Amino acid sequence: MADALHQYVEEFALMYESVGLPRIAGRILGWLMVCDPPEQSAAQLAMELGASKASISTMTRMLTQFSLIERVSRRGSRQDFYRIRPGAWTDLMKTRMASLSAFRALADKGLKLMETAPPGRKLRLEEMRDLYAFFEQELGELIRRLEAVRQTA
Repeated sequence: MADALHQYVEEFALMYESVGLPRIAGRILGWLMVCDPPEQSAAQLAMELGASKASISTMTRMLTQFSLIERVSRRGSRQDFYRIRPGAWTDLMKTRMASLSAFRALADKGLKLMETAPPGRKLRLEEMRDLYAFFEQELGELIRRLEAVRQTA
């Protein structure tokens, strides 16, 4: 791996580690974003990333379960190959949107429980609800616009 590409993959790994994924999972994602060919075997991933085959196996299974990557086959090969799943990033945002909805619903539930409480006691829940409701609406609209743009492109 060229030095600049290696550095980029490491930056990708650190970014994903900062949001809770193991660093090697971020490395796999980073490499699959820039590698050629776009499909890589577990052995290729292990060699390029300097990781054990066991670690690659565990992390590719996890990333497959998260629907970020997919396992594919190549004609004439018995090996499995991995690639970034088409639509993975949009689907990831849709999943995030569902969590925004859950947080907004949690705030709404709290506000319902506090219906008769003085207004000052409700401020924290109202702030939470308003924030999540705003992002829920706006992110949903952004995803719809993106999908419309992609259909016309």
